Amino acid sequence: MSTPATSNDRAKVVSKLPGWLRQNLKVRTAQLGIEIQTAVEQGIAAWCGLASATASVDTAGAESFSTFLPPGQWEEFRGIAEDRRVSLIQGLAQSVQLWLDTNPAPDVQRPDITRRIVVCNQKGGVGKTAITAGVGEALSEDSNRLYPVRVAKALATALRAGDEDGGPGDSAGDPLDIEKLPGRGLRVLLVDFDPQCHLTNQLGAAPLPMNGDSLTNHMAGDPKGELRDLIVSIDEDHFGGRLHLLPACHDAFLLDVRLSAVRAREAALERALTPLEADYDVILVDCPPSLGLSMDAAAYYGRRRDGERPGQSGALIVVQAEDSSADAYDLLTNQIEDLRNDLGLDIDYLGIVVNLYDGRRGYIATSSLQGWIDIKDPRVVGLISDLKEQKEAVRMKQPLLSYAPSSQQAIGMRALAREIS
Repeated sequence: MSTPATSNDRAKVVSKLPGWLRQNLKVRTAQLGIEIQTAVEQGIAAWCGLASATASVDTAGAESFSTFLPPGQWEEFRGIAEDRRVSLIQGLAQSVQLWLDTNPAPDVQRPDITRRIVVCNQKGGVGKTAITAGVGEALSEDSNRLYPVRVAKALATALRAGDEDGGPGDSAGDPLDIEKLPGRGLRVLLVDFDPQCHLTNQLGAAPLPMNGDSLTNHMAGDPKGELRDLIVSIDEDHFGGRLHLLPACHDAFLLDVRLSAVRAREAALERALTPLEADYDVILVDCPPSLGLSMDAAAYYGRRRDGERPGQSGALIVVQAEDSSADAYDLLTNQIEDLRNDLGLDIDYLGIVVNLYDGRRGYIATSSLQGWIDIKDPRVVGLISDLKEQKEAVRMKQPLLSYAPSSQQAIGMRALAREIS
């Protein structure tokens, strides 16, 4: 049952655990940020300190399980298990279950003020919709399950490393690693603010009818009902009812015209969405490729509120590694700066996402990527490769993270969500 192999002055031990119990142990240690061997050590120590064995644990189908324990602990455990007339497998299972019972899962960390993330760029076709959906999906995944996430100690270094698609991240000595981490478990609302209805269509919902109620009506001061009645849930099996969508309506093509007659039009989106905020931890707004009044309203909604920490809400700018994105970026940031100065607002940049990247496209792609990295403020917070899974998910009208949860794009979306949260 044990071997003399050591690691950091610990003795390696080999026993068995049922798969469900091992999975619970993996999730809980990841949630609490501790090593599995530390949890097992603590569980065995607590079990050995009890006056008697705990309730029996179902160990049917137990499979090989190894860990490292302090010298002597396994021998002490063997002796106590023998005295209590329980098998080593049962004793270990009881120890692990005892640790789980005394170390409950932490509560989901919810923001004091609902975070508002405005996903924007004046240029169309850069993938704002995909980023809006992907970040929202990543934030709403189950906090009691583990998902593959790409992590890096230094994002800028990782971006330069180069990956399997001719993009960053898969060379020798790769600073990017895949880790299994718990989902964030947040309540997320995706707002389709684009009259083209791309987000609505991609997630399999129907655009709102022109003769009904819509976000446009609420912003223009002419509601026909409650805005929350228009919200739909997205893939409840995967996201557990935490991911919702406010669908778009084609009447948003007339939004700028209607806003021109509205008093304090910059606050129109905020007035419409504020009643919904108590139900959500994060609201992501998929903006249209526009520099009109609707973009002013979106930027105003993402401003930093009283009592809100910098970087909690603001603008997430999506670009591609090519020259036209740089021109559009300048136009957008100029508009945001004008709004900041004219109204005296704090509008934070959450970062730049370089989307649909493929380094095999040559010098234009690689040099443009370097140009984005060199900006530094706002910094690049994500790099999403141009791979087939996103296109397939759109064709299937399914969320990327439930359609292809282990794909490189899904892993990158989770990394992006953690980078800005």
